Amino acid sequence: MLNLLWRNVKWRFKNRFTIMITILQPMLWLVLYSVVADSTMKGTGIKNYTAFILPGVMFLVTFSACSSGGIMNFLMKNNGSFYRILISPVRRSSIVLAQMLEAIFVSLLETFILCVVSLLFSVRFEHGIPGILLIAVFVFLTAFFLAGVAYTISLCLPNEVIYETIMTAIVLPVFCLSSALFPADNLTGGLKILININPFTHVIHAIRSLILGEPVPAARILPVLLLFIVLCACSFLLAMWKMRRETVS
Repeated sequence: MLNLLWRNVKWRFKNRFTIMITILQPMLWLVLYSVVADSTMKGTGIKNYTAFILPGVMFLVTFSACSSGGIMNFLMKNNGSFYRILISPVRRSSIVLAQMLEAIFVSLLETFILCVVSLLFSVRFEHGIPGILLIAVFVFLTAFFLAGVAYTISLCLPNEVIYETIMTAIVLPVFCLSSALFPADNLTGGLKILININPFTHVIHAIRSLILGEPVPAARILPVLLLFIVLCACSFLLAMWKMRRETVS
């Protein structure tokens, strides 16, 4: 698996434009949108809107990085390396994990870059090193889940154009129907229900609490961790199922 992972990482850094493209839009949200919207959020009690929006931007960059990992399948199919790997004496789980871990690595790298840039906008990680490590765990679990979903979808579709269209259609509703851009505490009705059933709402809220220095009792953190561990297991099993179907076909 390590050889496959290293191969995927080398591909990523040979195609560095993929890193630039996946981080560009989240960086614009962080730098431009947060600065413009900061003045309109003063009456809501949000002192630093850049710090408030940062967890949502972390999700956005993670989604983008994991989506680009799915593109790798189409490129590998075009040059034939995908099928050469399939017939090689390599465990199917290693193939899937290597590609998922590469997407997770890029997600963590780009999240780190966003956090460094956010320091220029007076964002401070109030819970210190333990809080930063817990944020990294949340990003890892989010990326693992999204990488498995992206991998599965990429194996279900005939070409990268349709894949990119579908992934774009998924990310915007999921991103907007969460607490990524605004506080959801005072919402009511159907919108509140939609936001609360979105699992990313809860991981965004957990990361936000860690950044802003809010109390983070275990009763709030553990359910989110358990939820995403279950989602990660489901996405990996789904990716493995689709990989086996690909092998049979």
